[in-house]
Amino acid sequence: MKDMIMTVKKLLLSSCLLMGSLQAQNSVGLDVNSDDIELLGSIDLNALIGYADSTTYSLDINYLRADSKNMTQFSLLGQNSLQGVESLSFALGFGSVLASDFLAFPFILKANYILPLMDVIPTTSINTSFAYAPKVLSLRDADNYFEWRLEADMEVIYNVHAFAGYRYIDTQYEKFDKTFNKSAYFGLKLNF
Repeated sequence: MKDMIMTVKKLLLSSCLLMGSLQAQNSVGLDVNSDDIELLGSIDLNALIGYADSTTYSLDINYLRADSKNMTQFSLLGQNSLQGVESLSFALGFGSVLASDFLAFPFILKANYILPLMDVIPTTSINTSFAYAPKVLSLRDADNYFEWRLEADMEVIYNVHAFAGYRYIDTQYEKFDKTFNKSAYFGLKLNF
């Protein structure tokens, strides 16, 4: 437990320092349940390099501690709204996943739908994401990687989001299959 607290403190401090130094549109978040903790960070690359286009590029960093196991993820994504349906956006990209004796480079697909209820309730959205790395993109003892998430998000205060979701992460090793995590969670995210 003491190691987990030190690891979380180090990651949180490093993320805050990195994001503060970049001075871009970023977000940090934290989600938990009774057994797991996940730190989230996102850096808006468009603001960082002064790129103005309808496609938003971001670098996402996640750290998940689940059942005394650690997983770190880095993702590079391009996101844009679907033509004709401004409230629906898709992101495509790739990333890296590092866990114990496990390294994979998955393709990532994310979707976000903003519910058309902004006159009634604060901005609320439904998000889902899929990540998959076949054997050829899985190294060390990894055979393949699959992740799926479903999440509901509400902006409760300007730039402060509360969210709840479910994640399923399957890390298939060459010699055995291991469901890394399957759990519901809730959390907060701050945009700045």
